[in-house]
Amino acid sequence: MSHVVGAASTANSGHVAGKRLGVKKFAGQEVKGGNIIVKQKGSVYHAGHNTYMSKDFSIHAKKDGVVKFRRMSGFKRGQYYIDVE
Repeated sequence: MSHVVGAASTANSGHVAGKRLGVKKFAGQEVKGGNIIVKQKGSVYHAGHNTYMSKDFSIHAKKDGVVKFRRMSGFKRGQYYIDVE
């Protein structure tokens, strides 16, 4: 019997497509209702005025308008909120 574990082939491992996460619409850009503003895993950005978060944590615009990012201070210090105005 062999004293060394046999090595597995690694030629095809590690080739996984990216998930295309990130900010899709930046501050100052116009959006229409239903447009995706951010795709994310977990709630790094939070839904603010005229936006909503879907079950996969993507943030969408409720209404037509312009995207605005804001960072909270005080009790919610450091949290990012996305608004559509």
